[in-house]
Amino acid sequence: MSALPVQFAGVTVVTKANVYFDGNVVSHTVLFADAAKKTLGLIRPGSYYFGTAAAERMEIVAGECVVTPKDSKESKTYGAGTSFDVPANSGFTIAVSSGLCEYICSFLP
Repeated sequence: MSALPVQFAGVTVVTKANVYFDGNVVSHTVLFADAAKKTLGLIRPGSYYFGTAAAERMEIVAGECVVTPKDSKESKTYGAGTSFDVPANSGFTIAVSSGLCEYICSFLP
């Protein structure tokens, strides 16, 4: 896997935060000149379900999480420097046991 970016140049950042689960998951949207869109966020301890309309790639920047895809009993742990993909029109449960999990979510074509 390639190294995660430490910064993005030449982007527009939406200042209004995306706030979920009473503030336990918070992200900001980053818009790129080529029309790509990502969100940068953090997840506090807890377990949260997210549905997906578009396909997504979640890259873990810091911390650790356990992910269970929709309609699956299989869970996998992801730490800093790892990623997982989620199909469109699907979903996943993401759980953080302690600390913060920081991520980059890329919306895939």
